[in-house]
Amino acid sequence: MALNVIQLRILVFLYARISEDPRDQKRGVKRQMKDLYAWAEELGGEIAGEWTDNDLSAHTGEERPGYDQLMAAALAAAAQPGVRVIVAAYHPSRLWRRRVERAQAIEDLRQVKAFVAFESGGYFAMAKASDRSQLANLGESDTAESEVKSERVQRAARERAEEGRANGPVAYGWKRVYEHDDDGKVSGFHDVEHPEQAGIVRDIVKRLLGGESVLSLTTSLNAAGIPAPGAGQKRKLRAVGQAADGSRWSKSSVRKVATRAANVAIRTHNGTEYPAAWPALVTAEQHARITDLFAQRAGSRDKPAQRVHLLSWGEVCICGECRGPICVSLRGNAKRGTRQPTYVCQERGCVGRNEEALDRHVEAIVVEVLADPQAADVFRGDQSAALAAIERAEALRLRQGEAADDFADGIITREQLRRITRKLAGQIDEARAEARRLQPVDLTALDGLIGQQVYEKWPKLTVQQKRRAIEALKVRVRINRSVRRGPGFDAGSVDVGWHGRDLDA
Repeated sequence: MALNVIQLRILVFLYARISEDPRDQKRGVKRQMKDLYAWAEELGGEIAGEWTDNDLSAHTGEERPGYDQLMAAALAAAAQPGVRVIVAAYHPSRLWRRRVERAQAIEDLRQVKAFVAFESGGYFAMAKASDRSQLANLGESDTAESEVKSERVQRAARERAEEGRANGPVAYGWKRVYEHDDDGKVSGFHDVEHPEQAGIVRDIVKRLLGGESVLSLTTSLNAAGIPAPGAGQKRKLRAVGQAADGSRWSKSSVRKVATRAANVAIRTHNGTEYPAAWPALVTAEQHARITDLFAQRAGSRDKPAQRVHLLSWGEVCICGECRGPICVSLRGNAKRGTRQPTYVCQERGCVGRNEEALDRHVEAIVVEVLADPQAADVFRGDQSAALAAIERAEALRLRQGEAADDFADGIITREQLRRITRKLAGQIDEARAEARRLQPVDLTALDGLIGQQVYEKWPKLTVQQKRRAIEALKVRVRINRSVRRGPGFDAGSVDVGWHGRDLDA
């Protein structure tokens, strides 16, 4: 009686990996793969394919697309009858560095009775317990080596942070100057201001504090052809819409450049701050205000780029009757003429004023105040009290984050987290309101506007820039009931105050 014999088919799956290849030359993986092809002939069978991961660590847990595809293909092939699968690599450390990943792979390969082989030595049948144990023990030394190296790297990184030295490539805004010993060898380095980039960082901060939106600023930087941070550098991934050379600014890159602690010579490492060895690009007061500005935006639904009305949001304008907020609505008799945008009391409709007329009235007062060349001396004040309030708000925000961490660690309950978050949110709002109240006039928001030139520059400003200047002057507008009847704007029924002049003065 004839027996049906299934012919055994041997498939060899080749894998190569290199942890670091910053120039993306792929020499290491090509060399490994060349050696694997030559060695695979000794194993017999046919090459099922090759998979590589270049410039990717197996220890940090980052995704390895090549490895994932290798395992998927090998497991699928091994599940077929009459197929023997051999996963081949140069060394165990090329396949695995982490215990959990190695253990999962060994179990997956055991279920399909696959084999693992290394050009450096070793052939393991995953169906055998002794081979699985040997492979696990062999890989343990690789894991221990990676962990020891990681600890050395972390200790060195902390030491650099404690000394205020930069870690990695020089940051945008500075340039690196290398120091040499008597033999001409590099003995160290220090970072100094970059002649062009430092000015761009200052301009970004200044324009944002001046009221320009992030979107407008991003568009302006790209239109001017100013290269973004990272331009010309090779990256594994680029954001959607980014140029191939990384030269375009994004809203995210503008925000990061504006708010990073490095701008005020602060080096951060694992959440701890250290004095940096490089020069600051902006003042501590500017940095405090720019971070607070973005913190306020994060907690607000207002989007600066969408604001088209000068006085209808925030604390600038109120109803003189009920002290409620003001909004914009179309008012007027449609039969007699076009309905006009009008500032009205949002709560009860107590008062209303034509938007264009009220804006023109308030702007005329602001321009007259700014035209005084002595305004800068009058408005300049002590920032310390406002900065203290800003720092208190930031400390409270950090406590919110710590509470979230405590909940994640099981230290507090969900209800406790809600109560803590709600209470701290109220305290943060109070601290920020106090900071705004105590803040002297923001002279950076008025840069170039103090003096007679304001008459020429003011009409060219956007609504957001005008509003920023109005907020800097602490302008307050109160719309009262008009006692005058008839058409026309009643300026006497509108009270306008600013820094140093109360509404009731």
